[in-house]
Amino acid sequence: MPVQYAGIREEHLAVRRNAGVFDVSHMGEVLTRGPEALRFLQRMLSNDVRRIPEGGAQYSVLCRDDGGVLDDLFTYRLADCEFLTVTNAANHEKDLAWLQEHSHEFDVDVLDRAADFAMLAVQGPQACRLMGRLTDGSLPWRFHTCQRLVAGVPMLVCGTGYTGEDGVELLLDPEHAPRVWDAIIEAGAAPVGLGARDTLRLEVCYHLYGNDLSEDRGPIEAGLGWCCKERTGFIGADAVAAARREGTAQKLVPFAIEGHGIARQGNPVLGGGEVTSGTFSPCLERGIGMAYVSSASAEPGTHIEIDVRGRTRPALIERKPLYKRERD
Repeated sequence: MPVQYAGIREEHLAVRRNAGVFDVSHMGEVLTRGPEALRFLQRMLSNDVRRIPEGGAQYSVLCRDDGGVLDDLFTYRLADCEFLTVTNAANHEKDLAWLQEHSHEFDVDVLDRAADFAMLAVQGPQACRLMGRLTDGSLPWRFHTCQRLVAGVPMLVCGTGYTGEDGVELLLDPEHAPRVWDAIIEAGAAPVGLGARDTLRLEVCYHLYGNDLSEDRGPIEAGLGWCCKERTGFIGADAVAAARREGTAQKLVPFAIEGHGIARQGNPVLGGGEVTSGTFSPCLERGIGMAYVSSASAEPGTHIEIDVRGRTRPALIERKPLYKRERD
């Protein structure tokens, strides 16, 4: 997947205004199946896996015993005892090994399926209308999934995405991916690269592992307490419960630069803290980002200062999301 095709700004606005397609086949997939698949994933994933219906999807994090985040994941329930979990590309081998290591106490198979799937994401306000012309049935609702034919190719169609827009993600046989990609482009979607994928996700404050999440940070300080259900007893639940109860020294916050300048990952926040993600927002036309700051200074409306290569840039802590799309 290239950084850009026609240009980051052009591709970004195509997704916000119409529809774009991303080749995200670098993502990994793990299949969990067997009589105790549900019980196993309930132990491994932070969310309440019991709440995923057949054909449903759920976001969660994978934690160490100390609460550090190993990865953030989407899990799809394909059948009663069969689940497909999508991992971040750089973490796939680590996640797979962690899951397999802990699977021995359960009657379950944990299988690497990364080589079996290509993954395309079609996103934007016109994405579902465009896909409806290529699909043999209705598209799934948000956080649901179903089997469909798209451009005559069988695949898993998922009502998920990473842009804050409507759309679907497609998991299919890699052999047929070029044919489906061409059909989606011909139907009117713009090809979109990694650059715009990052600016789009940052406008809506979606986390990027390796930037905003890491093994050194827990889900509470990262603002992901909503996907952690400690009562399920997942690995790391005690540490997460303690962080929720006692509070954390820092919190992840979204910010917007006041005036000129763009903060980048690693730029220090004066008084304590660090930028984890930063870019120029094509929709807001200003520098935006996310940063860990002191919990005492994390309220929306708080002014902070960021050292951007030796120059102090004022910024304002905002509420999530930074970009709010206009709904019909």
